[in-house]
Amino acid sequence: MQAREFRDMSDQELALKLQELKESLFHLRLRRGSNRLENPAQLSKQRRDIARALTVQRERAKGINR
Repeated sequence: MQAREFRDMSDQELALKLQELKESLFHLRLRRGSNRLENPAQLSKQRRDIARALTVQRERAKGINR
């Protein structure tokens, strides 16, 4: 997802999406550990999406408008 998609979400939607992304990352890590991960690039994509969501949350907390 792109940052603008996260910015279009409400605070509750953003929190739910962040939780969903973290759970997905956890499951990807489990699959990597058991050598059943088909696309290792998914890990990087999930981490970046989590970082984008956290950035938007911090922007809102500080009152930064973009």
